[in-house]
Amino acid sequence: MTSAWTLVKIVRMREHRFFGDEQFEFAMRLALGSAYHRAAEVGECLATAAQIHERDFEGWFRAWSRTAERVEAAAQDCEARGHPVSAREAYLRANTYFFTASVFLDATDEPERLVPTWERHRGCWDRAAALFDPPFERVAIPYEETTLPGYWMSLDSTGRPRPLLLMNNGSDGPISDMYVFGGAGALARGYNVLAYDGPGQGAALYRQSLSLRPDWERVVTPVIDYALSRDNVDPERIAIYGASMGGYMVARAAAFEHRIAAAITDPGVWDVATPSDSPVLRLVRRSPQRIWRAPIDAIAAALAARGPRRLRHTLRFGMRPYGTRSLAEMLTLLREYNLDGIAERISCPLLVLDPEGEQFWPGEAQQLRDSAGGPTAIAHFRADEGGALHMQPLARGRSDQRILDWLDETLAGIGQPATPDGATVGTPHLADTPL
Repeated sequence: MTSAWTLVKIVRMREHRFFGDEQFEFAMRLALGSAYHRAAEVGECLATAAQIHERDFEGWFRAWSRTAERVEAAAQDCEARGHPVSAREAYLRANTYFFTASVFLDATDEPERLVPTWERHRGCWDRAAALFDPPFERVAIPYEETTLPGYWMSLDSTGRPRPLLLMNNGSDGPISDMYVFGGAGALARGYNVLAYDGPGQGAALYRQSLSLRPDWERVVTPVIDYALSRDNVDPERIAIYGASMGGYMVARAAAFEHRIAAAITDPGVWDVATPSDSPVLRLVRRSPQRIWRAPIDAIAAALAARGPRRLRHTLRFGMRPYGTRSLAEMLTLLREYNLDGIAERISCPLLVLDPEGEQFWPGEAQQLRDSAGGPTAIAHFRADEGGALHMQPLARGRSDQRILDWLDETLAGIGQPATPDGATVGTPHLADTPL
């Protein structure tokens, strides 16, 4: 079987590269792809990348921080001089650059800069959100004994009921990505959009210390409850999109929350533990935790403190959303994050995205598509069309088109009169659709 990183190397030979290091390259593509929705500037990204040496984690932070600070200063100047559109666009770009600066801080000698840098990213996003017309509304979604932070995005201020797209992130991306990864495209097509930080994500993690949970329907259900408390939502047309690990979360939620009319996973994720699969993980899965926890955690702690920088980043960054500093505990928790016995309970229409060279969950898009209980479609993205790698970061326009055209067609049939043979007018036949 071809390994995930072999697939990446194949893709690498067919495309222009900015970095040899796979993670630098992927982070660069994410930033560059944000330019499609004005959350980055191609020239700024290229100029910043030119200042960075391979695997220079400190250099990465400093270069992106310099760019972010310069663009943030420009945004503040535009705002002060009464140019709200220019200010909004500059704040959007600065938000992307501050977040990009933060992503490898766990590999540096000063990882404590992560949260302050993240806060600067979020501050720029908040300023940009306030300058849209109408402004994006910051909301607090009731959740258990607290609230989850979110952003309500509307096309206009009429308050008329519209279809709603819920934007569900993964374990490590910013909420601003939800605007870039479909929110902006959905607004342009007449949807309302609700993006939120769930447990283990963004502000819910850094400000509230809420950790990831496998039963994600317990997160989505209160989000839908909140959405339905508003007057401008069509209750029969609530769709949900999941990015990265959100592909698992959204599929899991759709299996239990039947008010979801359609779901999109970008990409399809079956078992969240796949990227960390190793002999150690398999040993922990099969053995009582008390036997292996102490030696595993001792080794992991030593490596996180003094090991190779890439490994430091992997350990620190990977465990944080799960609310633990114990590698053994995280590996044990991961046992619960899979769709075994669950996918067949998904009854709503499901679109599964499948990019060539998927480096984290290769092959799992097809597995989810084949196992889901309801009508399904799959959208393949090819490297020779610019759609390679996880979440096809350099194909944001193509992603919008395929996701949102499918969603338009899927939701169009809901509530329509039945034809004499019992079929619903406008409902696409999805079971064998390879978009």
